[in-house]
Parts: sequence; C-alpha cells; structure tokens
Amino acid sequence: MSQTDISKRNSSDVCREESYELGNLTKDLVSRTHERLTNCEIFEEVDSKVKRFEGETCGKTFSDRKNLNIRLGIHKNEKLFICNVCGKEFLFRSGLKTHFLIHTREKRYICDICNKAFTYIFNLKSHVLTHTKEKPYVCEICSKAFTQSGSLKSHLITHTKEKPHVCEICGKAFTNSSSVKLHMRTHTKEKPYVCEICHKAFSQGCAAKLHLRTHTKEKSHVCEICGKAFTQRGSLKLHLLTHTKEKPCICEICGKAFAHKSHLKSHLRTHAKEKPYFCEICGKAFTHKCNLKSHLLTHAKENPNICEICGKGFTQKCNLKSHLLIHAKEKPHVCEICYKAFTQCCNLKTHYLTHTKEKPYICEICSKAFTQIGSLKRHLRTHTKEKPHVCDICGKPFSQRSNLASHLLTHLNE
Repeated sequence: MSQTDISKRNSSDVCREESYELGNLTKDLVSRTHERLTNCEIFEEVDSKVKRFEGETCGKTFSDRKNLNIRLGIHKNEKLFICNVCGKEFLFRSGLKTHFLIHTREKRYICDICNKAFTYIFNLKSHVLTHTKEKPYVCEICSKAFTQSGSLKSHLITHTKEKPHVCEICGKAFTNSSSVKLHMRTHTKEKPYVCEICHKAFSQGCAAKLHLRTHTKEKSHVCEICGKAFTQRGSLKLHLLTHTKEKPCICEICGKAFAHKSHLKSHLRTHAKEKPYFCEICGKAFTHKCNLKSHLLTHAKENPNICEICGKGFTQKCNLKSHLLIHAKEKPHVCEICYKAFTQCCNLKTHYLTHTKEKPYICEICSKAFTQIGSLKRHLRTHTKEKPHVCDICGKPFSQRSNLASHLLTHLNE
C-alpha cells in the first residue's frame, strides 16, 4: 500500500483531519505528513491492518495516540482512576496521586520563612505571598488586588451581579459552584470535617481549621500597632478598624456606619423587621442568632459565666466582663460633653441622648418616643398586656422584672 493510498485527504469546506495507524508507522507518518491525531466522537474504519480516526467533536489535535485516548475519555466522561479510600474518581493518574495526599496527610512543601507545611505546592506558593504582601492579580474595574487568580475570578462576578449557580432545593443563587456545594450542606446537615481532638464536626474545612486553633491556642495574626494576636485574619482586620476608626459600610436607609459588612447586614434586619431566629420552646423571634442563644439560657436557667468576687451568674461572657468593672470601680467610657464616666459603652451612648434630646425608639401603636430600646419594649407591654415575669412561688405574672422583684419581698415577710 502506497503512502498516497494511506494519507489521501478529503479537501472540503468542513475541516476534517485524518491519520492512519499501521503498527508502529504512526509516528513516522506524523513526522512525514505533518498530520496530527484528532480527538472526536470516534469514527473507525478497520481493515486488515489500518485503523482510521476522524474528528468532529472539538477539533483538538494531538501528535501522540496516548493523548488522543485521554481526550476521548474526557468526551466520554470516563474516570478510570478511583481512590480506594473515599471512592472519588479521576480521569488522570496524576490527579489521583495528588488527591491521595489528603488521606496520607503528607505535607512535603515547607515554607522557608515560617516553616509551615503544605500538601500541595500551589498552596505553598499562595502562602508565600502572605509574607511578601504581593498581590499580582488586580481587578481592572475597581483595582482591588488578590494573591490568587481564583479569588480574582470570584471577585469579578460581584461586579456583574451574576449568580448562575442555583440551589435545587430552595432556589437560592450563588456566584460560584463551590458556594452551592457548601450551601447544600445546610439542607443535608452533612458535616464531613471532624476535629481529631474533640470530634466536633463541621460543614466546611476552613471552620474545622479555625476550631483546631482553640485547642492549639495558636494566634498567628498579630496587630502591628498594639501587638494583640488573633486566630483568624478576619478578626485582625476587624480589630485594625478600632485603630483607624474607619467605618466603610454605610446603611442606605438611615446612614448609620459600620466597620464590618456583617454588622451592616444585621442592622438592615432592624429596618426590614426581619426576625429569622425562632425559639423552639416559646416561639419568640430574634433578629440575631446571638440573641436567640442568650434567650435559650433563660429557659435552661443556666448562667455559666460566674463572677469570682460576688458569685453572680451571667448568660453571656460579655455581661460578666461589664459586671467586673463594677467591682474594679473602673469607668473607662467618658462623655466628651460633661465628662461623666460609665462602666459600659452602651450606657455612655444612652447618656449622649440626654444631651442631644434624641429619642430614636418610637412606639408604632401610640407614637411615644424613647431614648432606650429597653424602655420601648417595656412600654409595648402596656399595649399587648404581656406579663412575661412570673413569680415562682405563687405564679403571679408581671409585665416588668422590677415589679416581680418588689412582689418577691412580700413572700419573704410571710
């Protein structure tokens, strides 16, 4: 059979490349005819010695039969290499080898600066940028810079407002597929990341890593101004705003400024009257999750934070800290107008309203205004006739805690 018979080509408007294999003649034919093996929805013609491959799927060409077969596997979605630990499938052997390092916990790539170890070399390269402060990937729209190209890609979607990845269960949309996968775990309750020390489970790997630092007491993120250390980079960023006094997140409704985006989101719920967190015991709703947690302790009658001086218990650690200032006679919060000092920042803020005569909390029923939200809540009970404070001895209910305290004295005199 002549070379003309073997490599005869059909010159039509449709681009079609063909190559012929005869034993070990493939490479020789490629070098002489400059033809390349073409990936395809494979079309085969077989005679006694010749197999012909004709490509029409993606038009990609290869000079090696092995690469052609790999490409065919991609089109057929064949994953030939399977992890015997978790069952995950891979198209390439190299992918399986890289994946297997997750199970062996092998970390062969060491940072020369801080000696931190990584499983993959690309993780090490990204980590080194945290030392050099280099951010080579810059957004052309807002000039924000990133250490990784993937972070830049995710950021660019924030400009387009595009959310192409939708949850099939609740319809919530996301900018990237990884966010959908994480979100799905809120439906499936899947928590694949388990702490090896206390066995607490997490839905996200990053959350498990942060949790581990509570055991190791590692605080690698240090403030260059005051030296305070933090376990998370995000906590350090928030802390730095206390030095700069910067509040970049502005509420479009009332103009109130916040240091962090999450604080703004929580604040917006007060305008929307949104209370997504419900108590399963009494049905009371809350704007913030932390408020629900504090409320649940009132049902459990649990006060885990105990003052070592007077023995008084508190549901929250922050309340205990504020209480300790009473014993220390410390009043760090000073009014800039009259120089009156307070133990708590919230008391100072309330005090400022006496100077400004501002009453921001207004009753929706009778329009009466108050300087404090607590005063508004107590006032609302005069409309609702709600009496949440109940005497444990006789069962008599009261609208205010102070009235209950006065009532309890009547039992002491019995």
